[in-house]
Amino acid sequence: MIGFDLWGACKTAPLFRLMRRMMKSTHEYFPICAYLAFVLLLLTAMLLCVCVGSVAIPLKDTATAIWNALWGLEIPAGISANIILNVRLPRVINVALCGAALSLCGAAMQGLLRNPLADGSTLGVSSGASLGAVIALALGIDVPGTAFGGPMLMAMGFAFLSLLLILSLAYVLDRSLSTNSIILIGVIFSMFASSVMSLIISFADDQIRSITFWTMGSLSGTNYDHAAILALALLLCGGILLRFARELNAFAIGEDNARHIGVNVRRVKLLTLVLVSVLIGVCVSIAGTISFVGLVVPHMARMAAGPNHRRLLPASMFSGAIFLLLADLAARTLLRPVELNIGVVTSLVGAVAFVAIFYRTRRARGC
Repeated sequence: MIGFDLWGACKTAPLFRLMRRMMKSTHEYFPICAYLAFVLLLLTAMLLCVCVGSVAIPLKDTATAIWNALWGLEIPAGISANIILNVRLPRVINVALCGAALSLCGAAMQGLLRNPLADGSTLGVSSGASLGAVIALALGIDVPGTAFGGPMLMAMGFAFLSLLLILSLAYVLDRSLSTNSIILIGVIFSMFASSVMSLIISFADDQIRSITFWTMGSLSGTNYDHAAILALALLLCGGILLRFARELNAFAIGEDNARHIGVNVRRVKLLTLVLVSVLIGVCVSIAGTISFVGLVVPHMARMAAGPNHRRLLPASMFSGAIFLLLADLAARTLLRPVELNIGVVTSLVGAVAFVAIFYRTRRARGC
């Protein structure tokens, strides 16, 4: 009942009504005021997540600590600066970046494959990255002299290897690299990777708790170094994906028609798959397995912003960041002092949303 009342209050808020009008606009791109509203909503969600937790921190103290830290000023005594700046703020930044990256990957994959039930994990790259991290955790693999250790590097490496394997097998089966072939190979590879992970967990008695905790997804303990890596990956890969908005719009009318209007279908498809794999590999290496973000958020953004990828991709990024922030906040506060894994919350929400999306899709097709 509380959630319903909050949602009802949000729908009547002036900012929310303004956002709905701007998102339903028929312009090719969002106006600058829409981006300002997105940023304002994102900053509000980030501040809320920093303030709320096992220890409640006043908004004034939070704003003062962050402002003084940015400008190198002394933070007044009595403010929990260590909790704000070293525990919650880096986690909140990582959650927002991870949510934006996963949602962008989902929106790009749904546009590329022309399937509203597709997301970044459809490729099997998430499973491959998870397998790499599980192997590193089980064998205690570490990289001396690095700040991030073996699981991160192994996850990123296995993400690339998984992509190469999936594309190679798809090319052998179908030299045109059709969408159906890639999805089929990706699903088969995901099953194989899950089986191997289960086998490793069966023999990893000493590390089974840490492996299980990691596979459920969590951003607890992340720091500014992780945020820098996520930001760099999102800037480089996400920037290129945003530039592919026109090509993804062309894919909506079919690959053959896109080819006839001058789109290099194979190049765009391969580059999109590689960029999505890089982003997913980085996110999985830092946050573990977080399901359904790339499925649920782009679909909701599409219902609000429309199918035009020039509007859909930015809307998915901001919506994904806000969604994962709220999911992380729920994971930290629902059963406090016990903290849930963020993957548990997103899976609960995503499972219901997946059924709703599937039902809606079947009805639209008249099945």
